[in-house]
Amino acid sequence: MLVLARKRNESIQIGDDIVVKVIQCGRGVVRLGIEAPGHIRVLRSELAETFLEEAYTGKSVAGAFTA
Repeated sequence: MLVLARKRNESIQIGDDIVVKVIQCGRGVVRLGIEAPGHIRVLRSELAETFLEEAYTGKSVAGAFTA
């Protein structure tokens, strides 16, 4: 695992098409902005686990992917 330190408004580049930018830091929370092509799925880890479970079981988890 690569560990980087970034300040507010600094970013990292992943490959040619993905940029992760630190938007805000404070009170134990970090807000990130992620720029990625439309064909790249970007999910929080807890939603990714739900997505994988749904794909494996074939059962839909109501409301799991609503914004």
